[in-house]
Amino acid sequence: MTFPILSVLTFFPLAAIVLLLPMDSKKPFRIKTAAFAFSLAEFVLSLILLAYFKPSIGGPQLVERLPWIPAWGVTYFLGVDGISLFLVLLTTFLTSLSILSTWTAITERVKEFMIAMLLLEVGMIGVFFSLDLFLFYVFWEVMLIPMYLMIGMWGGPRRIYAAVKFILYTMAGSVLMLVAILALHFLNYSLTGIRTFSILDLYGLPLPYGVEFWLFLAFFIAFAIKVPVFPFHTWLPDAHVEAPTAGSVILAGVLLKMGTYGFLRLSLPLFPVVATKLAPFISILGIIGIIYGALVATVQKDVKRLVAFSSVSHLGFAVVGIFALNIQGIEGSILQMINHGIATGALFLIVGMFYERRHTRMIEDYGGLWKSVPNLGVLFLIITLSSIGLPGLGGFVSEFLILVGVFKARVLFAVLSATGVVLAAVYMLWMFQRVMFGPITKDENRHVADLNLREKVILIATAVATLWVGIFPTTLLSRIEPSVRLLLERVQTVGYADSARENTELLSRIKIDSMRKD
Repeated sequence: MTFPILSVLTFFPLAAIVLLLPMDSKKPFRIKTAAFAFSLAEFVLSLILLAYFKPSIGGPQLVERLPWIPAWGVTYFLGVDGISLFLVLLTTFLTSLSILSTWTAITERVKEFMIAMLLLEVGMIGVFFSLDLFLFYVFWEVMLIPMYLMIGMWGGPRRIYAAVKFILYTMAGSVLMLVAILALHFLNYSLTGIRTFSILDLYGLPLPYGVEFWLFLAFFIAFAIKVPVFPFHTWLPDAHVEAPTAGSVILAGVLLKMGTYGFLRLSLPLFPVVATKLAPFISILGIIGIIYGALVATVQKDVKRLVAFSSVSHLGFAVVGIFALNIQGIEGSILQMINHGIATGALFLIVGMFYERRHTRMIEDYGGLWKSVPNLGVLFLIITLSSIGLPGLGGFVSEFLILVGVFKARVLFAVLSATGVVLAAVYMLWMFQRVMFGPITKDENRHVADLNLREKVILIATAVATLWVGIFPTTLLSRIEPSVRLLLERVQTVGYADSARENTELLSRIKIDSMRKD
């Protein structure tokens, strides 16, 4: 029997929770140290997973499958492929950094906060590994409650409003997805006589176009809320602004990727015909998100809110790339998910560091900080440049690949998407200039402390990660590409074949009508 590394990775944080539960709540240092040690061990385990992974295989690897509820056809079915591999690494990386960032920021109910973080990690990793729809949905729901509590209990002044808005939006999407999952299960049973929730088995399910359309729509809304795709984005700025720093990092770094991952894992391969036909319309929503998010970010006075709206714009790129339905677009989108997680996660960490020093997030309260915090300034600049896609940093590779893919699909869409790159440079560099340069207009800014050792470790780790992706992208792309090719093979075989069949039928009807007239 092979070592069940996927199960260990998924449930290792639960072991940490069991050990944290009996610890004395009056000793927060011990609790934080234990939580960080476990999260770091989880990150090391995920690096071992990288060693097990075989780059040439496109399908699921290291599969673990056991019957769970045989009467319903539910199985404990885990696997990893090139699409999910680096998202798992991103999750373990950001979770350990987020816990490290709470050392001075979280001072109340520390044990409960750490348990929420670790439980969140179980849900996120479970979603990426699940190959059974029932299991996927269980882990999907596990993610919601810890994030709801983190916003509602440790958030800012309007935390209750933001938490309720977050849970209402995401629960609405979850209900739609659950209905669609059950419908798929019963449709499969009626056609084959087999009860299964296996995602791989359901990939081959032939569905009438009308049924496929409504099921696609249900999954699409659930994932579009999570991304968030315009106009499902309104919960995001409030949740980001009110969440504690660690919550914002995980929300931007990983949770938003659940939507784009859902498009790749479920929407495209389960419903290739509808996905192919609706791709232009969904791309238009993505482009609106790119431009709208960038324009709104430009006029923000709160730096955390600016970073939140930049997420709407950057993830719009990921959506447009996915629905370009070609190898460059989808590979670029997966890289964009990873780069956005690193860069935006780091930006939220930096905003948290500024807030701990000055207790304000208003851009006008800063200015001229470079002389006081040179180390923070250098790392802030690297992350900012990565976010706007400077060559040599992670953001450039992903946006370049997306634009190439979109250009091959529709030139106009590529031109419109490219305006987001220009606008990102405007609002990010303008924000950086107003915070770090210029005259010091507030006396409080003259003696702001530079990074301590813990903060240096956090930001250097993110800078190294974005430099690695920017300089050595093939170390990631070589493992992503086989899985993307396998995905496209299914979409193009079924989706385009259906379109071609319809076009042939249409041409035949036109010819017959023409002959009748003659």
